[in-house]
Amino acid sequence: MSDQPVQYWWDELGMYQEKKIAVVVPAYKEEVLIERTLFSIPDFVDRVYAVDDASPDRTGILIDAYAQKDSKIIPIHHSLNKGVGGAIVSGYKQALEDGMDIVTVMAGDNQMDPTFLPELLDPVVKGEVDYSVGNRLINEKFRQGMSKWRFVGNSVLTLLTKIASGYWQLMDPQNGYTAISRRALETITLDAIYPRYGYCNDLLVWLNTFGFRVRNVPHPARYGIERSKIKYSSYIVRLSWLLFNAFFWRLKTKYVLLSFHPLVFFYLFGFFFSFLGFLFGIYAMYFKFLLKNEIFVPAVVSVILFALGVQFILFAMLFDMQEENNGTWY
Repeated sequence: MSDQPVQYWWDELGMYQEKKIAVVVPAYKEEVLIERTLFSIPDFVDRVYAVDDASPDRTGILIDAYAQKDSKIIPIHHSLNKGVGGAIVSGYKQALEDGMDIVTVMAGDNQMDPTFLPELLDPVVKGEVDYSVGNRLINEKFRQGMSKWRFVGNSVLTLLTKIASGYWQLMDPQNGYTAISRRALETITLDAIYPRYGYCNDLLVWLNTFGFRVRNVPHPARYGIERSKIKYSSYIVRLSWLLFNAFFWRLKTKYVLLSFHPLVFFYLFGFFFSFLGFLFGIYAMYFKFLLKNEIFVPAVVSVILFALGVQFILFAMLFDMQEENNGTWY
């Protein structure tokens, strides 16, 4: 047996592989679970920013009480509710001021297993990526406890987020268990991040626009007594509109202002011809059923235009996928 001391992934001072690690804990009406969450955070974490997002219950009081026992806990209190995204941004800003190297997010409902935190941190610590995000959708075992409705909703939003963000290999973008590098936080405009549920999808659009690598880290879902505060009926509609706008902002900023790629024209021609084909299809119905004429010619024109538009869009998506993997990143 070697006489050399065993080397762990954090040293006795708490630093993880010579990096200062912070955890942001957004909390709104989490008086039941906030103490359990704070207690579970590993010792190698240097700072914990517990953000009370104007909770009407005892969440803020419990955070302050816990901070009296643990000097690593830094309470942040919002006088007005800013949403989960706004709470996380407050933690990000304080972490930057305090000189943290990597900032992770663990929700205040104790649904994020701290034993998987090193797996999120390692790709960022090694400089392989600037943002890592958990993935609960990779297999059925990891999805245990997730309702079918929630899985279907996540899958739909995953597809929409792939298109909007340009991270085509990414899964489970609704997952809030993440780690991000300091240089990524210093590059993006934190105040412009969508402040409520949907912030994680919007953040991905910003990261892709400025060329940061992202990686999924598989981990099982963990559900306890806490129930999701998301109203999926309105959430999916609101987030879909957010992603629609974010998609065009990314195309404009990344492929027109910061650099240039002809895929922008492919998308424009694709949308134009698809819409024109749709209009010709309506005209074909009018031509057939109201004017009582043969439908063949307008129907063929409609199909050709629509097929041409879809082909342009698919080529644009292909170019976008290539950009994700061609090495033009920070």
